[in-house]
Amino acid sequence: GKKNKRKTKMKIIGLISGGKDSIFNLIECTRMGHEIVAFANLYPGEKDGNEADSYMFQTVGTELVRVISLACEIPLFRRELAGRSIHRGLTYDHAVGEEEEKNALKQDYDEVEDLYQLLMAVQRQYPDVQGVASGAILSDYQRLRVENVCSKLGLVSLGYLWRRQQSDLLDEMIDAEMNAIIVKVASMGLKPKAHLGKSLEELRPMFLKLVDQFGFNCCGEGGEYESMTLDAPFYKRKVVILESDIHVHSDDAFAPVGYLIFKKVG
Repeated sequence: GKKNKRKTKMKIIGLISGGKDSIFNLIECTRMGHEIVAFANLYPGEKDGNEADSYMFQTVGTELVRVISLACEIPLFRRELAGRSIHRGLTYDHAVGEEEEKNALKQDYDEVEDLYQLLMAVQRQYPDVQGVASGAILSDYQRLRVENVCSKLGLVSLGYLWRRQQSDLLDEMIDAEMNAIIVKVASMGLKPKAHLGKSLEELRPMFLKLVDQFGFNCCGEGGEYESMTLDAPFYKRKVVILESDIHVHSDDAFAPVGYLIFKKVG
C-alpha cells in the first residue's frame, strides 16, 4: 500500500510552459510533499514572434509564464532558446546528407544545452535542489532530453504524467481544481473563434466526441491544442486575462490554426 512507502520530500525546480501538463505535474509533486523552490522556462527568441517552432517547449503564451510566477510567488529563471529543434528523431540512423545531419545534431544539442545551462543557473542559486518536474505525457523526445540533462546535473526527473491514459488524465486535471484555458487550436473540429479561451472543463464533452470521430488526442499531445493554466491549488492568486485578441494563423477549412494573444493580464 501507499502508506508504507516513506516518501522522500525534495526541493524541486518546475520546468514550466504555463500549460496544463507542466502545472498538473507540479500539483502531483506538491501532493507528494515536494516543495517547488523555482520555476524554469525556455522561451523563443524575439525574432520568432509568438509562434517559435520549438518542438520541445510550448511557446504560445510564454509571456504568461512571468505572470504565473508572480501569482505563485515562486522565482522564475528563464533562458532564450538559441537552437530551434528541427531534428525530431530519437536516433540519427536515417540516410541524410552529412551537412544536414550536422545541422540537425547541432539544433538538438543547442536545445539540450539551453536546458542544461538554465537548470545549472537555478542550481547555483538553490544548491539544495534535488529534482526537476516536467509534464511530458507521450513524447520520448521531451522525456529523454530532460532525463539526460538531469543525470548530468545529479537531479531526479519527476514526470508523473508519463504514459498515462489521456482521458483519465484529462478528468484528473479537471478534478484537480486547476483552471486551464485553450490558447491555441490546430485540429479538425476545433474553431478559433468558438473554442479559444474556453476551459478544459467546458471543452471536455467536445474533446471526447472528437476522440470518437477521428482519434483526436484529448490531452492535445498531437498538437491539437495548447493551454495556459490560470489557477491551480499552489497558486497564491489566480491569473486574470483582462484583454485578449484572437489571431487566426491559417483559415484552413478542415483544421484552422488560431491562437490567443494576451493584451492585458492581471
